[in-house]
Amino acid sequence: MLLNHSQAGSKQSAYALPMVLVFAAIGLITLTAALDHSSQSSVLTERRNQLSRTINAAEAASEKVLAQMQHDFKADGERQVRRRLRHYRSQIPSARESTLWNDYLFTDHLGRAGTHVSRVSSRQYVALNSKYQGLNGFASTYRIVSNARELTGRYPITNAVMQEVQLASIPVFQFAIFYNSLLEFTWAAPLTFRGRVHANSNIYTGSSAPLRFTDNVTATGIIKKRSWAGYQRSRMTGSITYEGHRDTKVNSLTLPIGTNNTAAAVREILKRPPVGESRNSPMGQQRFFNKAEMSIIVKNTGLQVQVKRPFDPTPTLISQADAGYFINTSKKFRDDRETKIVKVTEIDVAKFRTWAATNREVIRKLGGDNPPNILYVEDTRRTRSSEMAGIRLVNGRRLPRRGLTVATPNPLYVKGHYNQPRDSYLGTTNTHNVKPASLVSDAVTIQSSNWRDGSLSSRGVPRTPSLRYRSATHTTINAALLTGIVYAGGRDGRAPPSGGVVNYPRLLENWGNGRRRLTINGSIVNLFNSAQATAPFRRPGYYYYAPTRDFNFDPNFKDVAKLPPGTPELRTLIRGKWKNLLPGRIN
Repeated sequence: MLLNHSQAGSKQSAYALPMVLVFAAIGLITLTAALDHSSQSSVLTERRNQLSRTINAAEAASEKVLAQMQHDFKADGERQVRRRLRHYRSQIPSARESTLWNDYLFTDHLGRAGTHVSRVSSRQYVALNSKYQGLNGFASTYRIVSNARELTGRYPITNAVMQEVQLASIPVFQFAIFYNSLLEFTWAAPLTFRGRVHANSNIYTGSSAPLRFTDNVTATGIIKKRSWAGYQRSRMTGSITYEGHRDTKVNSLTLPIGTNNTAAAVREILKRPPVGESRNSPMGQQRFFNKAEMSIIVKNTGLQVQVKRPFDPTPTLISQADAGYFINTSKKFRDDRETKIVKVTEIDVAKFRTWAATNREVIRKLGGDNPPNILYVEDTRRTRSSEMAGIRLVNGRRLPRRGLTVATPNPLYVKGHYNQPRDSYLGTTNTHNVKPASLVSDAVTIQSSNWRDGSLSSRGVPRTPSLRYRSATHTTINAALLTGIVYAGGRDGRAPPSGGVVNYPRLLENWGNGRRRLTINGSIVNLFNSAQATAPFRRPGYYYYAPTRDFNFDPNFKDVAKLPPGTPELRTLIRGKWKNLLPGRIN
């Protein structure tokens, strides 16, 4: 029995050893496989990380070029970008910016140190991309391609990034409303805005009445209800309807004046150029005086009237006797908002139209049937503290053949219907028969055809009727408006209020609290603050009673041929395609 037991144990031991060896081998194989998998996974992870790093480096190189292009374009236009193409091609991230860039080699598609930059489409009037879809602009497309290789990486990987951008100049009058700073709708009556709305700041939308936007609304800041100008959110019970997109934190759209775009800087476009400023400088290109085909300067000693081509250094002088046919400098009236007497330079548009068509000096300078289409007017006469100078347009229902832009650094008054010769279209949005027109000024005030200046006292002071007897009548204005406003004061805007967009065009009459209609078909643009007509807004009952306001975007301004003469253009860089390319390629 003992012998048999020993034999059984030996047999079990003999079987156990091979089994241990088998399981050990399986374990070794599994461990080897696991280690190999871990090694391969580590390799793949490192490769992916290196790929990611080189893509990021290539993108950083393209972004450096884009930043310089954007600065040059906004300051001096595409001509400056084209002049600096060779400079952009030499730009790559440097160790001065970060020692990280010592680890990378940056090349263009041909393997040369630098970045590929090319102009792939010339300046054309086209539909724009990105958040500016629905707008047209003068745009050219540029392509930037950068290749990057990590010098310290485990693998010889080169990655490439391509970006395409539009350098776009957008006519400002393509917006129903454009503000260069805060845009507010407080104190609004029921309003519908048809067309694009943009602010290079915040947009405050709170109101006690319904507010409706039929198109996209964009802002570089926020779009929200906010207590403002003494108007609390609890009283903002009006509905707000957005029928298009509402986008915040978008890029600013700026005027290319070669400096900052503050209100004070931009207002320079209304002024005559200082001695020594080049007409070809960024600011010189934007000044309405330089763009004008006729200038009228009213002095204490009389009129200085000149006709010229835009940016022409050799204007032709028009005699005072000739110009006196359509210019009157003897009238006065009282502006109750400013509480001042306005010494007004009055332009009779109907007389100007017939005079300009036949004047020999105009024809000699501009050609036959080519009346001036940009009129610059400035009244520089001395005034007392109780007075101010102003410009007024009358008889403006029919404009010259090429349209008319009137620009002035003074407050501007428009009396009666403007730019609508057909009676049946008054008070409507029908503008198919109007001429391209804009009114550019320190402030703009609408006077209905019922307005009366009042007789002069023995001291030459107008006896203007009280508000009760200044009854307005329905009025239609078909023009883009670019003018200043007086902003609400204080950090919280408690006093005084600005009146919001609805009070952007100023009024001095009794419009019957909505019984009379003010129709404006055009564009509302604010780029600066008023510097001459600076009295704050006061609510209805002081110097006006409100009309029913019918403010509409004029779709004619979508057509480049129908834009008002001298329309300012806003510049922005719009990002388009972004691709990770194979190295050595540019498309």
